[in-house]
Amino acid sequence: MRLFHPRALRWKIAALTAAACCAVAAVIGLLVQDANQDRLVDVGRQRAMAGLENMEKEVREREERPPNADLRPVDQVPEPLVRDLAEQARNGGRYGFWYQVDKPNMHWMWAAVVVDDGQVLIFRADMQVEERSLQLQNRSLATSVLAALAVVVPLAALATEPIVRRLGHGARTARAIADGDLDARIGRPGRARDEITEMSAAVDEMAAALQRRLENERRFTADVAHELRTPLMGLVTTAGLLPDDDEVAVLLRDRVRALNALVEDLLEISRLDAGVERAALDAVPLGELVTDVVRRLEAGPGVTVTVPAGDATRVETDPRRVERIVVNLVANAQRHGAEPVAISVTGDRVTVRDHGPGFPAALLEEGPQRFRTGASERGRGHGLGLTVAQGQAGVLGARLTFANAPDGGAVATLHL
Repeated sequence: MRLFHPRALRWKIAALTAAACCAVAAVIGLLVQDANQDRLVDVGRQRAMAGLENMEKEVREREERPPNADLRPVDQVPEPLVRDLAEQARNGGRYGFWYQVDKPNMHWMWAAVVVDDGQVLIFRADMQVEERSLQLQNRSLATSVLAALAVVVPLAALATEPIVRRLGHGARTARAIADGDLDARIGRPGRARDEITEMSAAVDEMAAALQRRLENERRFTADVAHELRTPLMGLVTTAGLLPDDDEVAVLLRDRVRALNALVEDLLEISRLDAGVERAALDAVPLGELVTDVVRRLEAGPGVTVTVPAGDATRVETDPRRVERIVVNLVANAQRHGAEPVAISVTGDRVTVRDHGPGFPAALLEEGPQRFRTGASERGRGHGLGLTVAQGQAGVLGARLTFANAPDGGAVATLHL
């Protein structure tokens, strides 16, 4: 489901929120840790200082060494404590301190002072209780952060739902426009006045402008074809009156037929673009239908039809439109490809393959475009045959795909 897709926008925002929370928690945690550590060291110094002062007083008041006094020569004092004593002496102080950490559980605050006989009086304060308290605070902070994340992340994902829903609606509308539904609009901006609303309005304006432009182009194409049709009929009639043995007359009739076919294709495309065509569906045996169409074409021995033995698949389709598609595909293969042209019928699929240079890359990427064949090696033409075939496939609710065979040649497949 898209809802739980890891790359969905809601989870990206939730992850960003979680990362921000973790960053803030880390900064706060470090600040709290430093503050608590400083406080712990201050407490340790105060305890060690109090103990050292009491012990120093006891040493001075008694003539003999007290049993609990830790008096050492300088060379037996830990090096960090000696360095701090020297530093304090340079600054006019008497007492040195050292916080000893022997993980996991040995924490001592050392306090030292040099007494009259040159020895160093040392007092050590056990800091394990304070350290455990600090560790518990750190664990509590980490637990609180995890608990907050468990609440914040789902809430962040839910908070983005309106944004995701609006973006999804915009994406579906854009895909509908790309698929040919020029009436599709995002619409209804609601009370929100943000960048998504601005983008939605821009997409709707673009769709409306595109629709107007395409409608103008369709109207122009249809008008031109209709205006040409009447004088062309007169030209066809006149050409038919010319003598059959005249080479110029034969050439003229051939060009008139080509022009007439071009006009008829333009009229058919204008009807397909207008969306007024409707399929007259009927259950027909696809293999027999295609075989009969090719037979009536009289395309020659270079065009063959293959239907698996025993395949009597019947499809619900419009036979006239299927015939139109097959005729155009075969004509395109013969005109722009090379024989042999192999037509195969398998189930509800019709495949037409030639052995020419194949379809150009532009056609494979963008589909058939009127008045564009895409590559000079596929010969001259108007690019209307495949455009009509694709439009008729759309009326049937079928799919017409184009590809190139690995060993060469163009392959067009009609999926009914």
